[in-house]
Amino acid sequence: FPGPFTDVVTTNLKLRNPSDRKVCFKVKTTAPRRYCVRPNSGIIDPGSSVIVSVMLQPFDYDPNEKSKHKFMVQTTYAPPNITDMEAVWKEAKPDELMDSKLRCVFEMPNENDKLNDVDASKSAPVLNTSKQDGPMPKPHSVSLNDTETRKLVEECKRLQAEIMKLTDENRHLRDEGLRLRKVAHSDKSGSPTALALRDNGSNSLPSLLVVIAAIFIGFFLGKFIL
Repeated sequence: FPGPFTDVVTTNLKLRNPSDRKVCFKVKTTAPRRYCVRPNSGIIDPGSSVIVSVMLQPFDYDPNEKSKHKFMVQTTYAPPNITDMEAVWKEAKPDELMDSKLRCVFEMPNENDKLNDVDASKSAPVLNTSKQDGPMPKPHSVSLNDTETRKLVEECKRLQAEIMKLTDENRHLRDEGLRLRKVAHSDKSGSPTALALRDNGSNSLPSLLVVIAAIFIGFFLGKFIL
């Protein structure tokens, strides 16, 4: 079984029947919890063969530990009109059974193979990327002479100027609102509630315009950077 053993490792056994009679077979192992065998029993026709897959489950491999896992392929001639496979093995006499024993060997890849695997894993994404997406552009490779880029820069400058203008208007209206509130408090005949509502309405519109303008400039700046 070739390592590493972080995933299932499968080895195939080819069983061939060279006789002129049907043969029953059964595959046994000393470590049944570590292996999955498919098929683990069956019948082989005369002159035919069967592939048996032996799947080793993942485990922590210790190179200092010697493998004691073994397999045994047991065979016997199939009786005529066979109906119960389990009964065949229970009723078979010892001198009618034939067996072949196999010892498991675990092999880890050498250092050269590991280096080749690492190089292949590093180069594979580069090759796939070049085939699918073409060469990757360098960051900030967009030229300022490009027409679309110039338009974005000019639009960003215009929005910045608009924000500054709205900010000044907002500051002016805020100062005006403070002045009107002072006049309302000093003038008993005036309506403080109406003045306050008018002041709040005047202040909210420029602030809203500033927020909208900030959203637009953020959108254009994001598009330019991307």
